[in-house]
Amino acid sequence: MTTLDRITTIKDLPIENKRVFIRVDFNVPLEEENGKQVIADDARIREALPTIKHAMERGARVILASHLGRPKKGPDPKLSLEPVGARLAELLGVEVHLPDDCIGDAAKKVVYDLRAGQICLLENLRFHAEEEKDDETFASQLAQLCDVYVDDAFGAVHRAHASVHALPKIVRERGCGFLLEKEIAALGKIITNPDRPFVAVLGGAKVSDKIAVLESLLEKIDVLVIGGAMANTFLAAQGINMKSSKIEEDKLALARTILEKAKDKKVTVALPVDVVVAQSIESREGKVVDVGSIPDHHMALDIGPRSLAEFQKHFDKAKSVFWNGPMGLFEKKPFSNGTFGVARALADSKAFTVIGGGDSAAAVKDAGDGVAEKFSHISTGGGASLELIEGKKLPGIEILRR
Repeated sequence: MTTLDRITTIKDLPIENKRVFIRVDFNVPLEEENGKQVIADDARIREALPTIKHAMERGARVILASHLGRPKKGPDPKLSLEPVGARLAELLGVEVHLPDDCIGDAAKKVVYDLRAGQICLLENLRFHAEEEKDDETFASQLAQLCDVYVDDAFGAVHRAHASVHALPKIVRERGCGFLLEKEIAALGKIITNPDRPFVAVLGGAKVSDKIAVLESLLEKIDVLVIGGAMANTFLAAQGINMKSSKIEEDKLALARTILEKAKDKKVTVALPVDVVVAQSIESREGKVVDVGSIPDHHMALDIGPRSLAEFQKHFDKAKSVFWNGPMGLFEKKPFSNGTFGVARALADSKAFTVIGGGDSAAAVKDAGDGVAEKFSHISTGGGASLELIEGKKLPGIEILRR
């Protein structure tokens, strides 16, 4: 269900002077600098600011909670939320209190001492294995900290974890923040009532990662554009010798079935007609060849300029576009033109454009100044957005419904 039906938003929750637990997604990329963990990209923190500021301005006592990384056994100093708290304090211009745990006496003391408009960030939820087990006892310990529950972590709503699923079951006053509201509205528009023609652009490495999405989209779209290593499998399924290109041999029959289904549903499928090839992913340059003329010992690592021009014809006519997955190995300069070309073409299109998180979202940010801003919506959750498109009910969203 991809609507806000029976979900209260933070605007309509009674949060004044209440302790408000906001589940955010601060699972940011970290890198080590001079022995310290520093944030490589603070986009996820910035995305949460509207909800946090709204709660502070209305005099809530704000309790933020997030996971970070995948700690193996208990607390790991390298995955502490301390650098996140420091960055958040900079962005908000206020002190962010950080207890050394997310439950227990230390967390209670900090939370109970908060005054209206003050803010604390609990330590990494995943330092407790019970978080990922959707453990009700752990959730009830978190519930002792708050009067109101707000979920604003779209990147985590597809997981039935304690802070996303068991906790809101216990808290009577619950709802969504502005980011989650925006995600549900944008993806809901694409799924339930897209303006036509509706074009889906899928890329990335594997067909197997996108089977359910492909099946679901074929019921809704007019055009399917396929790029990335995923396209290699579809081209091979049509009998084209892809030489050393990465293909999923065990998915060739499935690719043929998908092409047949698309034909039955009168969905146009656009596959690359030319590719950029090299002998290795480490190559410093690539050369453009037709898909049927890949030299021996070479692999396709990006779509070629003719493919981009063909894809663009579909983008120009589109009224709605959903994009998930790059067109090639965009992290390497010789193989980035296809992905960045698609990003720029979609940015300039008049369609309602939605990016389903993950690598495509990263690529759009790398595509040049102003490109990302021109998209109608860039999702903050790759896995969650794909599961919504598949038509799944996401536990973190469903539990918020009255």
